[in-house]
Amino acid sequence: MKRRASLLSVTAAAAAVALLSGCSTGGHPGAAAVIGDESISLASVQASVETVRDAQREQPNADELIASSGSLPRQTVDFLVYLEVLEAAAEAEGVEVSRHDVQEARALAEENVGGAEELAQVALMPQSGPPLAGDEQIDLVFRSNLLLQGVAQRIGATNTLEGQQAVSDLLRTTAEDVGVEVNPRYGRWDAEQLTLTEADQPWLRAETPEGAPGEIPAEVQAPPA
Repeated sequence: MKRRASLLSVTAAAAAVALLSGCSTGGHPGAAAVIGDESISLASVQASVETVRDAQREQPNADELIASSGSLPRQTVDFLVYLEVLEAAAEAEGVEVSRHDVQEARALAEENVGGAEELAQVALMPQSGPPLAGDEQIDLVFRSNLLLQGVAQRIGATNTLEGQQAVSDLLRTTAEDVGVEVNPRYGRWDAEQLTLTEADQPWLRAETPEGAPGEIPAEVQAPPA
């Protein structure tokens, strides 16, 4: 598993130097975010974004797809930070999700939409949330859904406003306990909303995300437990 941290308010000149050198989180050069003991590297975020861009470029409406997902880097970090917090909460609650669990959930989703290729298309062109491409990205979303379901069941949270609030409270506490820092090029971690918001420096702000962390169409979501 992996964890997080947040960045600087120095002079404009020093901040510009940090930006030109790629920025980082506090004492973690090359990190997009740090969650507890775990680091999400800039390289891994860039690779994930490029995987999606490559898939988008192969589509007939490539320009439209790319233009509509301009905040993809920020959304990618948003989801990965959320996933790390969720992983930490699940571990603390004794919730485990196996590779087999993920494969079963994905197989059911593929059956519902007509096959693996159809699922890939749905994931690449979602009506809400960031686009996804490749088995790893799609499987991570199934894993996050299953972890969330497992955590909710473990703490006795039902699918009600009260239950959702209980899960959110647990994730907020977990995030506070492990610590979350985010490279300001991707925004600022909002511990209350469990998401990224705009960075304080206007020239570092990313575009507004189109969707919540890990939010993808129902066809790509794991089935209820």
